[in-house]
Amino acid sequence: MKIADIRRSYTMDKLDLDKLNADPFLQFEAWLKDAVDAELPDPTAMCVATVDASGQPSQRLVLLKDVSSQGFVFYTNLGSRKASELEHNPKVCLHFPWHPLERQVIVYGTAERVPTSQVMSYFLSRPKESQLAAWASEQSRPVSTRQVLMQKFAEIKHKFEHGEVPVPSFWGGFLVKPHQIEFWQGGEHRLHDRFMYKQQADQSWAIERLCP
Repeated sequence: MKIADIRRSYTMDKLDLDKLNADPFLQFEAWLKDAVDAELPDPTAMCVATVDASGQPSQRLVLLKDVSSQGFVFYTNLGSRKASELEHNPKVCLHFPWHPLERQVIVYGTAERVPTSQVMSYFLSRPKESQLAAWASEQSRPVSTRQVLMQKFAEIKHKFEHGEVPVPSFWGGFLVKPHQIEFWQGGEHRLHDRFMYKQQADQSWAIERLCP
């Protein structure tokens, strides 16, 4: 296998300025709906890129849990690597890789913690097993074996066998408030269509086409 020879053409669609909504959030919601309607696996999955104190970037896939004119929301253990890095440097980049539709969306913004009431509301809406897993996993911390992790899960499951599972104090969420959002549509001969929304001083959005 020659990795350099793996390629394909992008011919599914074109993207023109007159096709774009003036509001990037409405444009995003339209593309997200297309991804859901196309039954893509994990259409809300996004890569979250953060940077540590030494300047080392890191990435991971996280599920988007809300989007509005305020921004994009996800939840996590506040002791995790991404949460720790966001506390040090709130600048963040999100990437939605909708490859089967030959589309990508890239969000550049700043993260801030969401209110406790919002965290509680979402946590209590999760399946109980997911709630228990949040308690059992010290996210991003070393663990000797999977057996140790599953034993901790079993202990937590027994502890909260009856009644609601309380929201852990170490669990929370982030709102990513964007200042730039790029929409990418694959094009023939690698001449992709790229449009960047940039937030202006008056909070309006300007759109410019980028070279592929």
